Amino acid sequence: MHTPAHSIEHYIHAKDSNRPDLLRHCFTPDASLEMTVRTATIAFPAQASGRAAIADILVRNFAQTYENVYTLCIGPPPSGHASTHACQWLVGMSVKASGELRIGCGDYLWQFVPGSGLVCHLSITIEDMQVFAAQDLEPVMNWLQSLSYPWCMAQDMVRAAPAVGDLESILKFFKP
Repeated sequence: MHTPAHSIEHYIHAKDSNRPDLLRHCFTPDASLEMTVRTATIAFPAQASGRAAIADILVRNFAQTYENVYTLCIGPPPSGHASTHACQWLVGMSVKASGELRIGCGDYLWQFVPGSGLVCHLSITIEDMQVFAAQDLEPVMNWLQSLSYPWCMAQDMVRAAPAVGDLESILKFFKP
């Protein structure tokens, strides 16, 4: 059975690995996307309609600029029959052109079609996105790769965080 957790996992794998085809296992054909960006270090359209448009924005166009993408959903996955799921997220990635590192955080709010587990609406809030030097890539990737993927508990993530740049400004988002 396809579950809401499977839909979210397909989305994470599609975005992080540049595999837009996986979104057919995540979103309904007419799904909608709403984005709120509260930082000047990254830009996205405010909304999109349809799985194809979502794939263009969150996978294809994203992969033209970023690589080494690791996205973590913070907290446990949704239950098998959830109609909605809210969770925080953390992402680490590098910019292809410059090698500089970006680490960001925010919130997901997923809405599922009852009985199908497929996403009919996704709201993404980008609370913060910090820029780090390219030299910080290895310790940050070592950190992200050591964590449970894509579901991770906040305390595990914070406890294992490397001492790089101003990572604390991101980590404070996950502290109670």
